[in-house]
Amino acid sequence: MLAENVDLRRLDTLIEINTLINSDYSDPNALLTRIVESATRLTEGEASSLLLINPDDNKLYFEVALGSKGPEVQRFSLNPGEGIAGWVVEKNRSLIVNDVETDQRFFSNISKAVGFSTRNILAAPMRIRDKCVGVLEILNKKERKDFTESDLWWLEIFANQAALAIQNARSFQKAREQIDLLSVQVTESKGYHTLVAMSPAMLEKIDLVKRVAPTDSSVLILGESGVGKELFAEQLHLNSRRADRAFVRVNCAALPESLLESELFGHVKGAFTDANRDRIGRFELADGGTIFLDEIGELPLSLQAKLLRVLQERTFEKVGASEPISVDVRIVAATNRDIEEEVSEGRFRRDLYYRLNVLPLYVPPLRSRPEDIPELAQFFLKRLNHETKKQIRGFSDEAMEQLLSYSWPGNVRELENAVERAVVISRGDEISPDDLVLQRGQSDGARYEGNSLKDAVNMFKKQYLRATLGRCEWNQTVAARQLGIQRTYLSRLIKELDISRSE
Repeated sequence: MLAENVDLRRLDTLIEINTLINSDYSDPNALLTRIVESATRLTEGEASSLLLINPDDNKLYFEVALGSKGPEVQRFSLNPGEGIAGWVVEKNRSLIVNDVETDQRFFSNISKAVGFSTRNILAAPMRIRDKCVGVLEILNKKERKDFTESDLWWLEIFANQAALAIQNARSFQKAREQIDLLSVQVTESKGYHTLVAMSPAMLEKIDLVKRVAPTDSSVLILGESGVGKELFAEQLHLNSRRADRAFVRVNCAALPESLLESELFGHVKGAFTDANRDRIGRFELADGGTIFLDEIGELPLSLQAKLLRVLQERTFEKVGASEPISVDVRIVAATNRDIEEEVSEGRFRRDLYYRLNVLPLYVPPLRSRPEDIPELAQFFLKRLNHETKKQIRGFSDEAMEQLLSYSWPGNVRELENAVERAVVISRGDEISPDDLVLQRGQSDGARYEGNSLKDAVNMFKKQYLRATLGRCEWNQTVAARQLGIQRTYLSRLIKELDISRSE
């Protein structure tokens, strides 16, 4: 009767895990841990581990390790054929060893290093299409008993379930990445970019964009070079009633003054030397849609008056023509300059500034929104993996610490370049600090060493907020404006992070 109860318990657990595998494989590590826990409990083991083969170096790495020394065991790896796990992989066969001291296949180095005494081992291969991809091990049957053939039979079933979970998770991940990449490719093929954001400061800006977008009011986007001002201009257009019409971009700093007027407003044949035919300007092309004037601070004073007329009257003349042209265009402008200083110095028309600045939008620099750094880095890595045909799975803890502690003077554009450089250089399956090649003197990762990602981010936020508050003489309204966040959100951060002036 006792044996029947045990088998029924094992069967119930197996059905439960099978249901989980077929319903949710979005978190494979949690599912594998659940399988190993169940296998350990039902075979009455003291400790257990699940090892997977890394196809790059063919080594076995501990994906899950349970028991008193589990976290320490996960630091180790096994070479092909090394130890009982290596033998199981090599032979693709299960194994019971009830006295490891008399078995030459037993590799004692790990047990000795972590201070765990191993008596007996039960090991079964995990197979995907008959190919061994890893090993499920149970160590030390309780009450100093021997493992039985029945234990091995059940372990093999759990190993098959683990292999199925891995296969489903890999298929799910591959499909999700392909969908994400397809979405990015479709978006970018239409000339738009994917806006990646996780920080409260950026999510607040995105919410503001969605509220502002349906209007026709002009928007002036402010922020340092490389923060993503163009992406916000795109979102303003895509969330507006003009989304199905043209979105026309003009970089005012990229064209000489002699060509910029013709580029913006067009010209008629014979208007100047080399004007061999009529030309349609960007404003006319944008009729019914949106025109994005990037680096508006570079616009010459002579053209600022003409732009002001477009804003006020929605009309302009082509170069060399006297007949006015009417357009229905929403104007979104951006600059990395201190535009108020440009106005006070007389380099930018005050009346134009006020017409453009109906709805100002400040995009904060990357250094003040560290929560976005991991998300952006992973986004760029996925895209570059696809472009370079590499399979780099992520960033090492040390590399991520370096990314979080770097000041990013070039903002998101510099981060993208750093990830691209790292992908090209990297020879492993994850990005290391050496692969990043960040400028010396910009990183101070030592202070974050040993902390979780969440704690490291909070440390950075606390340091950065205190520095900003200090510069603003602890005036929270001024500091919030500089940080690009609401004053109420800044007050909440000060309380949550326990920031005090007396520190």
